[in-house]
Amino acid sequence: MIEKRISDRIEYCLKKGKKISFLVGAGISAESGIPTFRGEDGYWVSDSKNYKAQEIGTKRFFNIASHEVLKFYLYRKSITEFAKPNQSHLMLKEIESLLNDNFALISQNVDSLHKKAGNSDKRTYLIHGDHDFMRCGDECSNELYPFPEGIKLKGRQKDQLTESEIEFLKCPKCNEDLRPHVLWFDEYYNEKFFKKDSVLRISKETGILFVLGTSGETTLPQIIAKNVLAKSGTVVEININESYFSELLSNKANGIVINSKSTPFLSELKTEIEKKVITRYM
Repeated sequence: MIEKRISDRIEYCLKKGKKISFLVGAGISAESGIPTFRGEDGYWVSDSKNYKAQEIGTKRFFNIASHEVLKFYLYRKSITEFAKPNQSHLMLKEIESLLNDNFALISQNVDSLHKKAGNSDKRTYLIHGDHDFMRCGDECSNELYPFPEGIKLKGRQKDQLTESEIEFLKCPKCNEDLRPHVLWFDEYYNEKFFKKDSVLRISKETGILFVLGTSGETTLPQIIAKNVLAKSGTVVEININESYFSELLSNKANGIVINSKSTPFLSELKTEIEKKVITRYM
């Protein structure tokens, strides 16, 4: 059951036209079988070499060994390509349908599962990029290219990268290697690719922010939560593990930490929002 102060805050947001926003991370996709970059799954073995994701997932590494990085991302893409949205993704889609422009989804996930679940591009902000697109690794332009159709993903092996696939992964303009459209560990957020300015604006319009499935290790999510708190908004963390947000919200009157998995909480939240929306239009 949704506690009263969350219910009251939702009512306030609907009345005042404030955003009801969701900040989500890799934990929300775990039930869909997608490993995270951190923890036990944060390693990559290629040609008997053992890399940390934080090492191979960098522009620096791409500049010296682009094909190793492409093997890594093609294998991850082969996992995300066939993954299906879980109940958390579907609940977020249903909540958007109830809230319309009162809704904002800020996601650190590149797996396209929000898109598959049916969330709109208009209200979804992918702050770490999107596996469905690539761009020039030499930055000859800012153009995004759809993932090449000629690359087979089903049954893909970890070290697989053929000569013909390398040709598919060339920039159409300058013939340099394409790179995944993702934020690497040694890169910075910007508006052009990662909607930094847009989500900072959203954070200042948010009356209540729900944080799900993220440890809060990166700067932009941290700033988003701080902005909501600074504007007297409420931040609710839903997590079975302690995180950056747990510490941030401790001893904050407008901070709430709930020890729960995402799906049961979102199911209850959807029911609560549905009741509020129906009541407003009766």
